[in-house]
Amino acid sequence: MNAQFRRVRGLLVIGIFILCVVCSSSVTFGQSTNRQIGTQLTVTADPVVSRPHAKPCSVELFTNYQFAFFSDTTQNFPFTPPAGCPGPWSKVVFEADFSENAGVQFDRTASMFLGNTNIYFGTTPEPLTNATNTWHVEREVTDYSALFSAPQEGTIVLGNCTTDCPAPYNTFLNGVFTVSARLQFYPAQGRRSDAPDVVLPLVQPTTGGFNLPAYVFTPTDQLATTFTLPRNVERAYLDVVPEAQSGDEFWYTCVPTALSSELFSCGGTGFRETEVSVDGQPAGVAPVSPWIYTGGIDPYLWFANPGIQTLDFDPYRVDLTPFAGLLDDGSPHTIALSIFNDNSYFAVTGTLLLFLDHNSTALSGGITKNTLAAAPSPGVTENITTGSATTGTVNVTSNRSYTISGYVRTSHGRVSTTVSQHLHFANSQFFNITSTLYVQNINQSTDVASTTSVVRSDERPVTTVRNFHFPLVVDISQVSESNGNTSLTTTARQAYEVQSFGNGDDAGFLSFVRNSGQHQDTLEFDPNFNLLGNSNQSASQQYQSGGSDGQFYDCQIAVKNNALTKVSPGCNPKD
Repeated sequence: MNAQFRRVRGLLVIGIFILCVVCSSSVTFGQSTNRQIGTQLTVTADPVVSRPHAKPCSVELFTNYQFAFFSDTTQNFPFTPPAGCPGPWSKVVFEADFSENAGVQFDRTASMFLGNTNIYFGTTPEPLTNATNTWHVEREVTDYSALFSAPQEGTIVLGNCTTDCPAPYNTFLNGVFTVSARLQFYPAQGRRSDAPDVVLPLVQPTTGGFNLPAYVFTPTDQLATTFTLPRNVERAYLDVVPEAQSGDEFWYTCVPTALSSELFSCGGTGFRETEVSVDGQPAGVAPVSPWIYTGGIDPYLWFANPGIQTLDFDPYRVDLTPFAGLLDDGSPHTIALSIFNDNSYFAVTGTLLLFLDHNSTALSGGITKNTLAAAPSPGVTENITTGSATTGTVNVTSNRSYTISGYVRTSHGRVSTTVSQHLHFANSQFFNITSTLYVQNINQSTDVASTTSVVRSDERPVTTVRNFHFPLVVDISQVSESNGNTSLTTTARQAYEVQSFGNGDDAGFLSFVRNSGQHQDTLEFDPNFNLLGNSNQSASQQYQSGGSDGQFYDCQIAVKNNALTKVSPGCNPKD
């Protein structure tokens, strides 16, 4: 690639914000219940959280907090449990409403914490030019019920800037975010949830307090916390969110560092993975979802439908139950996570969830098997030829299989847990680079097959299987035209698929989620690299979910020329 293409890719971030997009009126809408045909308001096919029919107690966390300047980045709020419906609760739902004035702004990361425990993590859309954008997110947080049992302080972190931005951004960035958030508590009414007894955050102390979220800049950096835990832990889990930022934001486009200059890509290869340890011993693995934020690659790709989970990251749950017997010995234990191939940097959170044996004050047990290696060993193959054109492929693959088994002696007998996982990752990239052409085609797949088997005394084994599939295809073609203009065409296809099945205490169960989207757009630049416009923009998303509980959801939406054109009847299911 010549200097012209390097300059186009660098200027794209700035130029994209200055061009006016199609105007639309301001409409307040819910994420899934008020999609407006013909508008550019940010919308997804994701469902709202299903609710019990009982009336909830609503606790407002904060109302109309504004984020305009760097000094506004961290804002606190008080939380008091609902007096009208004390726990236990059948369901707890977090809700947040965002708005951003018309103007120019980058996409930003937003995260919320209660007592240093993360309850929301996502990013914002880029603003509309001539209309206020609004969007709504919600997630079920019933598993965090123990966190909500006592008054405590909460924190929202949303870094943004306008006139206090560094030059030249301080002259044209003017987007301001306004956020409100609440928790909805649904009384148990005989349907108490099986929520963890203890919820503990992993924290990263600094000289100024705690980093929320934590940051890891290199593969050796860790988010690590040492706990002295209750001695009657029967089950343990760790919820993990790894958000790629800065040099890692487009990690799926990266190549081996030795080829990064030649291929005009980031280094470190296109492979990342989250490693979890207990007292330095490998304890689990979490895949890194290839989330693409609304400023990513070509911001017009994401009007009015952002990428999969862009607004609300789904935590990945690592089963640490085989370590329960070790955690029960009364000694301090360190839980840590790190990012393999971290190329600066990841924002990460970790939340430890513990289930206790209420009929015993102290349990014992230990690890009987652990075949998990400390780090993966990805394979890299390169087939690049140079000359008048630089062409060829770069591939990186990683395959890991491991088994971790442990037991704990409980008040109801010995319980043995075995977690077996197979992880397959493949990133294949094709390049074709000349003086007038830059092509980079990426085909990536992340697959996790996880089986957990629990054996209790005198009972049949209980087996749970969870299969994850995160495919990503991105095709980028940048062409220097005969009139001196430059065009950039991008297509992206993403999916997030999870299947769960197994045999419970009384009956088998099955559930699935299939969340897929595809986006495409073409940008045009003049010879001075001013952005002229975009064309052929389209997007679509389909969200399907269901299971043996009889609840099914199938919503399809479509976007053409930056405005919503289709909402299927399944997006608004009846009770």
